[in-house]
Amino acid sequence: MDNTTLLSTAYLPPIEYIAYLMRGGVWVDTRERYHKQSYRNRARILTGNGVQTLTVPVEHRTGPTPILDARIDYKMPWQRTHWRTITSAYGNSPYLLYYLDPLKPFYEKHFEFLFDYNLQLTDTILRLMRIPSDFRLTDDGTPPTSCDLRETIHPKNANRTDYPFRLQSPYYQVFEDRYGFVPNLSILDLLFNTGPDATRYLKAQLDIYTSC
Repeated sequence: MDNTTLLSTAYLPPIEYIAYLMRGGVWVDTRERYHKQSYRNRARILTGNGVQTLTVPVEHRTGPTPILDARIDYKMPWQRTHWRTITSAYGNSPYLLYYLDPLKPFYEKHFEFLFDYNLQLTDTILRLMRIPSDFRLTDDGTPPTSCDLRETIHPKNANRTDYPFRLQSPYYQVFEDRYGFVPNLSILDLLFNTGPDATRYLKAQLDIYTSC
């Protein structure tokens, strides 16, 4: 069976998204339309007040917007807000300071297009985790159709009991004493809480259940 996987672009991708990148055979769709309220422009992190969603605003445009044409909206200082929220939420995590410098430019520099921003940010995260960045873009050829997870890996599915992805065991989280273990968060949660063990943890603990 074809083990290739089709994913959407994602902002600070959820853990399962990175797991598929680790598995390999991934294509990221450059031909789809932009969809609101998805991981394309939002991420979920755990704060002292519970799970919080960080959303990258996208300029409104009449009619369907090709994902490559989705422009980031800078009318509001969302970068400053996101950075403050992230550093506050993970201020007591063991490894926050190890990763701040490579990530900070993404909250200072203005990127015109959401896809480009996500792509460079994901590449940086993969580099920090020492995971090969060998996924392909659909412009490089014909995308697979046997394993389309663009709408499966979605915030609305994160808490479903039949979600086709699970961690074999929880990892340490800063606020687990308040909320217990919260799965399916942004990869930042795993990275800041487990540091250099994040990649080894994923390889050892992940069990990916899909229909693919």
